[in-house]
Amino acid sequence: MQTISSFYGISASKLRRYYRNKLSGFQDWEHREDARNGLIFPQNVSAHLSIDETCLSHGELYTVVTNKEARGKKGTIVAILNGTKSENIIPILQKIPQRLRNKVQEITLDLAGNMGLIAKRCFPNAVQVIDRFHVQQLATEALQEIRIKHRWQAIDDENQAIEQARKNKETYFPEVLSNSDTIKQLLA
Repeated sequence: MQTISSFYGISASKLRRYYRNKLSGFQDWEHREDARNGLIFPQNVSAHLSIDETCLSHGELYTVVTNKEARGKKGTIVAILNGTKSENIIPILQKIPQRLRNKVQEITLDLAGNMGLIAKRCFPNAVQVIDRFHVQQLATEALQEIRIKHRWQAIDDENQAIEQARKNKETYFPEVLSNSDTIKQLLA
């Protein structure tokens, strides 16, 4: 199969450059110079925002602030900023007029300390809400720790019972629960 670039005798890299420099309008884009540090769209600020970090490509981290009320449609992005360090992000977000930042009532974020600091400094009237995914993750990890602790205790108890049965020259039979598992199996 022949590609378009080989059909016209143009290399792929030359075609990409031509698209970027001529066809896409990138050279005339009004936000081009600001785009290196990030973009802010103050008109998209609403009472309910989210803030999170994302990795777009080649390990480049960005902080993204979104308008939850836009539900992923036009007007969703409030800011997309290069990096995640609070000392770099806060001054850029503070360029959004104070009156707009004060109207934010709730900001959803993860458990990262830098995101909490950014939310506190830039949106002082907003209640910080930890996102559901991270709350579920914490609860699952806590439950896992408890299960492992109980499993080790069940193993120790069974080993002691086996040793006691051996001393008494008896055969050890573990307790079988109504689901046909032993306690050790249940906690596995």
